[in-house]
Amino acid sequence: MTEDLLSGLSIPDDADSEEAAAIAAAVGAHLHDQTAAAVAAAADEEETWDEKRWQYAGRLDSVTGCARRVPSGAPTNAWAASGRTDRF
Repeated sequence: MTEDLLSGLSIPDDADSEEAAAIAAAVGAHLHDQTAAAVAAAADEEETWDEKRWQYAGRLDSVTGCARRVPSGAPTNAWAASGRTDRF
């Protein structure tokens, strides 16, 4: 993708060195932001209990008769977490 952007980049012939530097800085900042966003998106793909805690608490209630919220540090694997229901 970076090569596509750079191949389409053109600096006007009448641009002085300051304008060319400003264009290069803007493109560099844009590419940096895209890379940072891609890294953040990849980090967000980690499995968490967000939006699943209350569903799992309902399952615990139906099985054990006691609804407890799953701590955020609990294993994200439901089978592993079910073995720790005595701890939360």
